[in-house]
Amino acid sequence: MSQQEPLTHDPNVLSKFETTIAMLFSPHTSGKVLSDELTLASSDIRDGSKIMLMASQGLHQGDGLIKKETLVLPGAKGVADVTRGKKGKTEDSVTKSQLERWKATGVIALSNCHLSTIPEDVWTCGPSARVLDLSLNSLHEVPDAIGCLSSIQKLLLSGNQLSDKSIGWEGLTSLKALVVLSLNQNNLTAFPSALGALRCLKQLHIENNKLTCIPTEIGFLTELQVLKAQNNRFDLLQVDLSCNLLAELPEAFGNLRNLKALYLGNNGLKFLPNTLFKTCLQLSILDLHGTEITMDLLRQFEGWESFDERRRLKHQKQLDFRVTGSAEFDEGADKNW
Repeated sequence: MSQQEPLTHDPNVLSKFETTIAMLFSPHTSGKVLSDELTLASSDIRDGSKIMLMASQGLHQGDGLIKKETLVLPGAKGVADVTRGKKGKTEDSVTKSQLERWKATGVIALSNCHLSTIPEDVWTCGPSARVLDLSLNSLHEVPDAIGCLSSIQKLLLSGNQLSDKSIGWEGLTSLKALVVLSLNQNNLTAFPSALGALRCLKQLHIENNKLTCIPTEIGFLTELQVLKAQNNRFDLLQVDLSCNLLAELPEAFGNLRNLKALYLGNNGLKFLPNTLFKTCLQLSILDLHGTEITMDLLRQFEGWESFDERRRLKHQKQLDFRVTGSAEFDEGADKNW
């Protein structure tokens, strides 16, 4: 190289690199990082100096190209410029190796990748996909094409910008193997009744949305074990879990402060959450027929008197407006087991 020649643009020496980083080691300037614009003369390179050229783009290592934004030189000053402007993965950054890895493992990991749309390559995984993590992006839409991932078990869509109409519910509710569905931290206001088709669902995370109601079809989710719905806008909540195999309800049921009607008939229930009557101060309808919880047991719960007053008042209002077909008051539970 001549003394006036740029460090990184000699076609004979650097033909394999699109860009490089030169690290100068000499008695005078140990560990100095040299930029592309510098010449040998201006860099104070003398006889006996050593230059290490490190590829930042254009060579292959591991699964793919060595990219400029992923190059880090530990301890070297001035390298911050190399990673400046990093924006993360985009729709165009899906590589062949990524796609092969997705198909081999069944796990499509695209969390926090600054995505505004779902990459088309995702749909090519088809039945081989078991987990799709698209959380913490800027997605505005989940198309009906989601239905082609027919074996998906976990679908994580939290922390996006999804609304009711931007989700292809027909495709989503066709995922019969789905066990975990996370939609928290979006802009949802309602769910379609088709949600009840997800019969294998065990966990539903819908907290931090703008939901005002949950469809009664949620009662069809007989495998559901976890429902997280805090920080929404519920003003009326009815839960119908009749005719299932429930043996108990979690204590967290007592946190449903807007719960007004609870149908639990024909289950194997023996106990109720201790705080149900004490904290669910709007509850006025409770059906426990066909369970092991009798009226004598209910009367021992703290807050029973207030609940009993509310339900009798509601019954009287229904009589006044002739809503009910019979004047007989239903206690809501069997007297004897």
